[in-house]
Amino acid sequence: MRVGIIGASPERGWALRAHIPALRMLPEFELVAVSTSREATARRAAEVFGVPYAFTSATELARHPDVELVVVTVKVSGHAELVREAVAAGKDVYCEWPLALSVAEAVELEQAAAGVRTFTGLQGRFSPGVEYARAQVRAGSIGRVTSVRLTSTRSKGSTREVPGWTAYTYDDTAGAGLVEVLGGHALDLVEHVTGPIAELLGRPTIQHPDHVIEETGEPVEVTAPDTIDLIGGLTGGAAFAAHLHDGEAGLPGTRLDVSGTEGTLTVESAAEDNPWAAQLQISEFTVRRNGELLRIPEEYRTTPGLGLEPASVARLYQRIAAAPDDVPTFASAVRLHRLLDAARHHPIAAEPGAVLDRSGQA
Repeated sequence: MRVGIIGASPERGWALRAHIPALRMLPEFELVAVSTSREATARRAAEVFGVPYAFTSATELARHPDVELVVVTVKVSGHAELVREAVAAGKDVYCEWPLALSVAEAVELEQAAAGVRTFTGLQGRFSPGVEYARAQVRAGSIGRVTSVRLTSTRSKGSTREVPGWTAYTYDDTAGAGLVEVLGGHALDLVEHVTGPIAELLGRPTIQHPDHVIEETGEPVEVTAPDTIDLIGGLTGGAAFAAHLHDGEAGLPGTRLDVSGTEGTLTVESAAEDNPWAAQLQISEFTVRRNGELLRIPEEYRTTPGLGLEPASVARLYQRIAAAPDDVPTFASAVRLHRLLDAARHHPIAAEPGAVLDRSGQA
């Protein structure tokens, strides 16, 4: 499958750290085109990544006959326009999470893409530890699930000075804060392991309102929440609770406890010097049953030799190639956007996939 990446900076970004190393090790894919907003950068990216085509126009990249899959790796605010360009060209599209700035925009993109295959960058569900935990739950190793508890913290914003390139993530209208990014990955991981969430209530807060850009000292207006507490329940009746937290001054990390009538599974990120390793969409996880460390079978380790960031994305690409019907789609993204919107504004109580307003209307 021939791939074109929009947002493939040769200097910094998720495409550089994850997508391109992942694609390089997968024989099922070939990176053939890159696009950035500036001609010099686009040409430099093509040279650095060894690809034949460089574009400053996402439209030209999407329309090129050698591109079969368009990958969107820019800021969330740019997703909708670029996804529309790919869909209009009849190309399959892989868009990073979050898909959109709002539920309405996500629904519009899902509907617009009805004629092509869509994939959303929710790679955390394919971590070996997560997949193994899912298999254990499905096999009944802990009996009927009764309680699910998740804690995930990041060190982002733990200091008053923050890098200038991250400043936009503190703006609630940018769609790239804790609630949207970590919240979506968290809910997707929980549902993948334990089943759909049927009820959800959230309480977001801002605990670190005072940041400045480290390069200039310019103050950052913080409007995006840096914590959210979630409480609810799964369709099978199990209780669910989560605490997500930016600004962790200690060791960040992720821990998921799934308790059942016959035991508890604990899925936990390994302590690493790399703070990225704590994030649940990137981390490698250990799995314990009633405190006993379980050996994750080698069949779940499908990306040997890759670092954490490209390995997590490579597993999603592998699933696109081998089982595209088992990959998070734009429909998956719409469901997460609805859950998060409900958690920020009001509780839900519904059948799987349905979100109700306060009056109980779908």
